[in-house]
Order: sequence, then structure tokens, then C-alpha cells
Amino acid sequence: MERRTLLTGFAAAGSLTLLGCSGSDDKREPTPTRAPGGDSSETAAPNAVDPKIASTVATGLNVPWDIAFLASGDALVSQRDEGSIVRISPSGNVTKVGDVDGASGGGEGGLLGLALAPGDENILFAYVTTAADDRILRLTLDGGSIGSQEPILTGISVGSRHHGGRLLFDPDGNLFVSTGDAGDGSLAQDKESLNGKILRVTQDGKAVDGNPFDNRTWSYGHRNIEGLVYDAKGRLWATEFGDQTFDELNLIERGGNYGWPDVEGTSDNRDLINPKVTWGTDECSPAGLAIVRSTAFLGALQGECLFAVPLDGEDAGKPKAYFSGDNGRIRSVTAAPDGALWVTTSNTDGRGDPGPDDDRIFRVTV
Repeated sequence: MERRTLLTGFAAAGSLTLLGCSGSDDKREPTPTRAPGGDSSETAAPNAVDPKIASTVATGLNVPWDIAFLASGDALVSQRDEGSIVRISPSGNVTKVGDVDGASGGGEGGLLGLALAPGDENILFAYVTTAADDRILRLTLDGGSIGSQEPILTGISVGSRHHGGRLLFDPDGNLFVSTGDAGDGSLAQDKESLNGKILRVTQDGKAVDGNPFDNRTWSYGHRNIEGLVYDAKGRLWATEFGDQTFDELNLIERGGNYGWPDVEGTSDNRDLINPKVTWGTDECSPAGLAIVRSTAFLGALQGECLFAVPLDGEDAGKPKAYFSGDNGRIRSVTAAPDGALWVTTSNTDGRGDPGPDDDRIFRVTV
């Protein structure tokens, strides 16, 4: 394994909203990283943010994994272990849309990412783990309920963990899909494998013309990406779970190799792309990701907080942690049409300590 760069930091201090996620006085804050020889100076966010929980949108949900907003402001939310989709209004009304075929819970699997077809709210794409494989389904929505369910991409290797599962449309109507390594790191370096990748496929699940390797692979060398989003300038960012050392925030490049399983964190190998920010794996476990006001907001499962990372172009500054330990595990973070964030807890996922109202969705103003 490549020699990893150990980051130094500072002791957390100040008010709760500025503490590191661990809440421990001797924990190091995560710091931004650069490729060897790069500029290591910190970057201030062009617009200062001050996240606050404005309200609780909904309670009593089952592992709310992803959120897809409709033009009305209502949201479709995937419930991982139940394999169901619910519609939630900004006022908190929850209506079941239906169950997704074949969704197999257990471990980290079940119903994961959602993405509405551009310009057509009657077509919804879903990432599902089944007993046989991970796959992408195209669902039709008819009268507020799920109609047909058609697999468009199958054969993604399935394991008890590391599914990836995030879906995101590009400006041309093609679909980015993040896949995990299914517990087999060697798959991440195999450009022909569907695992340990960001894939770019058509709405029929085929490789897009112009992909870097003439197949579905867009980038590779990933362990487990659960956050995927564009910034305002069309740059693609992703959050990635590490193994024993570093979690990552990455800027994704076409055809890029992100190092797993040979590298975790930063490396002096210039054939690999270094993360913009790393955290210790006991501090973060980054899941959902949204970018609002030149700031990347990511949910921290292990860290039990919301991280805010200031962005300036391709550079990332020092993260700050908000709501540390107040609400348990934080998973999905999605920008709402009104500019706020919807943030989900993940305390019913078998690794948390659920309260009587879990799981919940908060509306967070920034």
C-alpha cells in the first residue's frame, strides 16, 4: 500500500456548533489536503454560512437514504430497509408511494439512491440491492403510485456492504451511478468491472459515447461513494468512505484513478488523484452531499454531525462541524428548491441508537 500522508490538526474548541464531530477535547480537526507540491493555504468561503435547524419536517421514517425533490416542493424519499418510497410535503405530510421490487435489506443494502428523469417527474430511477446483484430500476409514477418497474442496469456485484448507491443526472440527461467495491477492493482497479466506480450511463443503462474507457466507467479506484453532486460551475464532487485511516471529499475527474485499494487518503503517486479533504475514519463516515453557497455540506454517520466545507473553485478549505452529537447519525443532505437543506438522520439503520421519533428529516437554513 502507498505511504499515506498523515494530516495534522487543531484541538476542537469554542461553541458546540464549531466542535469536531467527536466532541472530545483531544480530537484533531480534519484539515484540507493538496497534491504534493500544491498550494496548502486555507481557502475562505466566498459566502459565510451559519447552518441552523429551522424545523423538523418528518419523523418516524425508516432509514431515509435519499431525497428527490419535485417541482411542487414535495420530496420523494427512499426508505432503505423497508424498500419503500414515500412522498413528503414541506409541511410534513407523509404518503406512501409504493414498494420497490426486489429490494433486499440487511447489512448496508436495500433501497438507496433516487433520481428523477430530467424534465419528466413521472419517471424515477432507483438504485436497489437485491439478493442477486445491485441494479438500477426505471420506475413510472402514475397517480402518485409506482407503476412499472424496469431494470436498466444489472450485474453490479453485491455484498453485505459497500454498495455506493448514489444517482445523479448530468446536464445531457445521462446518469452518474456510484458503486461500491462490494467488499472486494480489487474490483475498484478493474476498469471493466462495474464495482468501485462512478459509472456514466444512458437512461437505458448503456455506456455513454465519449466515456473515457469506451465502457460505463467514468472514474475508478473508489471504495464506497454515497455522496455525489455538482457545484455551480459544473464540477463533480463526491464523498467516499475510507477503511481504517481516511475518509475523503474528492473532486471527480473524467477517467481519474482515486487509488483504492492501494491508497487511502493522499499519496505521492502522481498517477492518482488526491482528495481535497480527508478525515479520520472515526471522525466522519461521509454519506450524503449537497453544495449550497459555495459550501459543501456532508452528512457524517460516525461523526454524528453535519460538516460544512468552504469551496473556492477546485480548492477546499477547513471543515467545520455542526449539530455535533445532537441528533445521532446524519446521512442524506439534499438542497431543497427554496435554498435550504433537508437533512436525514440514520439511527434506525442497525448502527445507531434510535429515539422515539427516529428517523427524522430536518430543514436546515444556511
